[in-house]
Amino acid sequence: MFIKIALLLVFFAVFIFVGIKCRSVSRNVSGYVLGGRTVGPWLTAFAYGTSYFSAVIFVGYAGQFGWTFGIASTWIGLGNAFIGSLMAWAVLGRRTRIMTQHLNSRTMSDFFGKRYGSSALKTASSAITFLFLIPYTASLFNGLSRLFRMAFSVDYAVCVIVMALLTAVYVIVGGYMATAVNDFIQGIVMLAGIVAVILAVLSRNGGFMASLTAMSEIQSETVPMKGAFVSFFGPDPLYLLVVVLLTSLGTWGLPQMVGKFYAIKNEESIKIGTVISTFFAVVVAGGCYFLGGFGRLFAEPASVLSQGYDSIVPSMLSGLGDVLIAVVLILVLSASMSTLSSLVLTSSSTLTLDFINSFRKKPSSEKKDMLTMRFFVAVFIAVSAIIAIVQAKSRVTFIAQLMGISWGALSGAFLAPFMYGLYWKKASKASVAASFAFSVVVMLCQLCISLKLFSAGNGIAGFIFKNSLYSGVFCMLSGLVIVPLVSLFTGKTVPEGTDEMFSCYDAKVLVPAKDVLTDSAE
Repeated sequence: MFIKIALLLVFFAVFIFVGIKCRSVSRNVSGYVLGGRTVGPWLTAFAYGTSYFSAVIFVGYAGQFGWTFGIASTWIGLGNAFIGSLMAWAVLGRRTRIMTQHLNSRTMSDFFGKRYGSSALKTASSAITFLFLIPYTASLFNGLSRLFRMAFSVDYAVCVIVMALLTAVYVIVGGYMATAVNDFIQGIVMLAGIVAVILAVLSRNGGFMASLTAMSEIQSETVPMKGAFVSFFGPDPLYLLVVVLLTSLGTWGLPQMVGKFYAIKNEESIKIGTVISTFFAVVVAGGCYFLGGFGRLFAEPASVLSQGYDSIVPSMLSGLGDVLIAVVLILVLSASMSTLSSLVLTSSSTLTLDFINSFRKKPSSEKKDMLTMRFFVAVFIAVSAIIAIVQAKSRVTFIAQLMGISWGALSGAFLAPFMYGLYWKKASKASVAASFAFSVVVMLCQLCISLKLFSAGNGIAGFIFKNSLYSGVFCMLSGLVIVPLVSLFTGKTVPEGTDEMFSCYDAKVLVPAKDVLTDSAE
């Protein structure tokens, strides 16, 4: 117990110290939200990776999908690395940095407003961001608190409250730069920790080959054959593909992920960051899902049925020694705190700069914006913590469902409008509004079905609403069709000055665009 507490205290002291040291960079809005757009490749790559992978992945998804697919769940981690990291940086990185600097946009909602010349889109996207990041944040509290309860036998609510308070301190004080520096430190811990944990867990069953042999003897509930959990694509390849798409392609439309490209300082940093981010994802995401693939060796079906998928990974880790348990706690705490800080910073900044300020008759001062953002950091954390506690007591759903609803709504609404906004001049305001509305409606229906307020029935609807992962992927892929299709029929809503916006990609010297969003814009 002394080792666990000592390491935690050191960890907490380090990131609070970093928050205080980074205070000087966060004295204005640009510094607080984007670190002054001067963040280098290593900090940005680690910030991207640690925001990507959290307790939701390590505890929720690794446990659930390792149980469902066996060793084939490793494909999810590889998809996260090569689609969610490598391709995301290659496709979005450069254009995002250049276009957002050209438009002087600081958030994804601000980008939508200026790129499409619509204050309504700016306001709507900020509301969607705030509302659907809450369940994601609640899922982070849930996953982390389960591990703390296993290690310290501390009440769930106490774990949530402590985590919330500590996160609030360093985000409120240090802003984006504090999260980036802490993300780098936490990322190093995650890289070393995941390797140590995998070796220790597998050694409990005689090593990799012995564990693999034991997995091959387990009978699948859905496939009438032994060895399904060590097969190439597992017992359910279609479902595996759905999970890979949601957790990998979904990051392309998440505000807290795309925002990392806003802050990076130059194009050379993007090239370096692409390599670092991909390597980080291969080790961390690949390692998490690979480890989860052996979950059936450590948990019984009856216990999973009664306690949920979120109990699988804690069961795998419960037999480790005190030092390794402490390493696991620091590992998952690192992943979760970095993701949580990114979420609350994204939510508070878009709510302040894009939602509240759009209703003010006069522009607010930098000082007032800073105070408002810090206030909403605290509000966002408090609301998410309350939801996490209520969810745990009532057992409404589990981690993967919470994250699936959040990712599905955000990625479904934003992925296509953002990507087409960077690459296609003819994307219209009406098509963006259609993408927003479609995904929000679909995922709200999914939420009602998850809460058992009504049933999806059979047929196509039953397939789409099978769970939040299916409906989330449906929203993302539909958005890629909705935006170009609606744009073809609503060409009149393409904003003026689009050609000027796209000229920034070829300009040798970046010239800021004139403000294309006026007070009279629709």
